[in-house]
Amino acid sequence: MSLREAALAVRENAYVPYSRYKVGAALRTPSGAVYVGCNVENVAYPEGTCAEAGAIAAMVAAGETEIAEAYVIADAEHPVPPCGGCRQKLAEFAKSGVTVTLATLDGTEHVTKVAELLPGAFSASHMERT
Repeated sequence: MSLREAALAVRENAYVPYSRYKVGAALRTPSGAVYVGCNVENVAYPEGTCAEAGAIAAMVAAGETEIAEAYVIADAEHPVPPCGGCRQKLAEFAKSGVTVTLATLDGTEHVTKVAELLPGAFSASHMERT
């Protein structure tokens, strides 16, 4: 199954009774495994979870910690980029050159890199003391 197919399928499981805005995400790791996530809303905004965060949580729960490729899909006129928090989450688990494809249901895609989504990302190196 392609990342697009995986993201599209999990998108249908999104729990979005308030916004009705379904998002699906699929991540491939260096092992070839694919992890998926969808957005989950909560009446107490902003206590929901983004699709990217859900996919990352599934990946970590399975014992993996590196993203080799990511795909995010939503029903929008133009590909929708991850929120700021998810950009930081992607940067935590993906090297700066990792491809992130942002897509719409009609097949429009925008291919970018983690470093382009979050230039100057805060990283573990910023916490090192000399």
